[in-house]
Amino acid sequence: MSRACAVGGHYPVVVVGGGQAGLSASYCLRERAIEHVVLESHQVAHDWRSRRWDSFCLVTPNWQCSLPGFPYRGADPHGFMVRDEIVAYLEDYKTASDPPLAEGVQVTRLRRTDKGLFHLDTTAGELTADQVVVATGAYHEPSMPRIAERLPGTVRQLHSADYRNADALPVGAVLVVGSGQSGAQIAEDLHLAGRQVHLAVGDAPRVARFYRGRDCVAWLADMGYYAKTIDEFHDPELVRKRVNHYVTGRDGGRDIDLRSFARDGMRLHGRLLDIDGANAVFADDLERNLDSADAVAESIKDSIDTYIEERGIDAPREERYVPVWRPDPAQGGRLDLSAAGVTSVIWATGFRSDYRWIEVPVFDGRGYPTHWRGVTSAPGLYFLGLPWQHTWGSGRMEAVGKDAEHLAERIVSYSPLRPGARPVHSSNDICGALTGSATTASLAC
Repeated sequence: MSRACAVGGHYPVVVVGGGQAGLSASYCLRERAIEHVVLESHQVAHDWRSRRWDSFCLVTPNWQCSLPGFPYRGADPHGFMVRDEIVAYLEDYKTASDPPLAEGVQVTRLRRTDKGLFHLDTTAGELTADQVVVATGAYHEPSMPRIAERLPGTVRQLHSADYRNADALPVGAVLVVGSGQSGAQIAEDLHLAGRQVHLAVGDAPRVARFYRGRDCVAWLADMGYYAKTIDEFHDPELVRKRVNHYVTGRDGGRDIDLRSFARDGMRLHGRLLDIDGANAVFADDLERNLDSADAVAESIKDSIDTYIEERGIDAPREERYVPVWRPDPAQGGRLDLSAAGVTSVIWATGFRSDYRWIEVPVFDGRGYPTHWRGVTSAPGLYFLGLPWQHTWGSGRMEAVGKDAEHLAERIVSYSPLRPGARPVHSSNDICGALTGSATTASLAC
C-alpha cells in the first residue's frame, strides 16, 4: 500500500521499517498468524533507490539473496544484481508476500506507557502496540568528518550516499576519502570514466573475487564462515565495528586492486588527517595499509587452501598475488588541491545510527542498541537487520530472514494472539477490515 494512511488504535505487533528486514519480519509474523502492521517512512527499497550510485551492484552473489519464502529466482545465481534489479527483487517480494504495509508513514517517537504498552507517534497519527520490531537497520545518517568544513568553497563536496556518476560532478580531478567498499568502488567508477582520481586509503581489508575456480564467497560459505555467530568471537563488539572487505561484482565480478589503479594513473595517499588551507594532509601509512589489505586477502586464500587439502577437493591451482605497484616514499603527505585540479571531494566515510526517536532505555553509551540476537532488555522491543546481529549476514539479505524467524518465535512466546483477534493477511486488510475490533487498529486511508 503505497499511499499514506491515518494511523490509530492498537496492534499486537508493529514493525518499523519496510526494507528487507521489515518485510522479512512481516512474512514470519504472518506465517504464525500474528496480527501486525509494517510502517515504512518512504517506500520499499528506499535506501537502495536513493543511496546507491548508478553503477552500483551487489558484492555478494545473487544466490545469497534469500529472503523468507522468496529465494533468488533469476537466471544468474552466480552474478551480481545491479541497483535497479535489487529494487525490483524487493518490490517483487512485497507483491508476493503482500504484507500489511503502510508506506509514507514515519514513526517520530516510541515510548512505553504506564500500562506497559508501546506508544508510537507517527506522521499519520498515533497507535499503541504490545510489541515492536525496529527494522530500520543501523545506517541512518551520512557521517561527515568535521574537517570537511575546512575545504575551500570552490571545491564541491558530497557524501558517497549522494554520488551518482562521474558526469554529475564538475570537470576536474576528484578526491575520494575512504577505501572501504563504497570508496573503493566509487574510485573505480570514476577511474573507468576517465577521471583523475586521488584516493585516501584507510585500513579496510580486501578479498579476492575468485580463487581456485570459485567465488571466494562460495568457498567461505562452505567453510561455515557465514554461519559463525557473534558469540563465537573473543571480542564481539570489535567484530561489529569491522570494515567490510572491498571487492566488486561489477561486470561479472573481479578484484579491486588499488595497486593496479595506481599503476594506471590513480593517485593513492594515506589516511586523510587534515585540510590545511588548500592542502590535504595525509598520514604516512599508505604502504602499510596496502600491505595489510593484501595480507588479509592472502590469508583468506590460505584458509581456502587448507579447506581444499583437508577434504581432498579437486580444485585448480592458482598462482598467488604479486604486487604490481609500490608507493614512492618521496611522494610526500600533502596535496595542493588547486594545483592538482581537484574540484570535487567524495566522503566515503560511512553512516551513523540515529535512534533518538526511541525513548526506551536499551542503548549503550554510544547510542547503539544493546541486545542479544535482536532481543533487548525491554520486554517486547526487538531490533532486526543490524550488522552482525547474530551472524555476518544479519544486516544483509543472506541471513536477515533467519534472524526474523528467531524474533517471530520470541514474539509468540512473549505474548500469543489474544482470543478472538483476527490476524492480518495483506495490505488490503489494513484499511477497513481491522476497524471495529477491540484488539486491532484502524487505519483510515
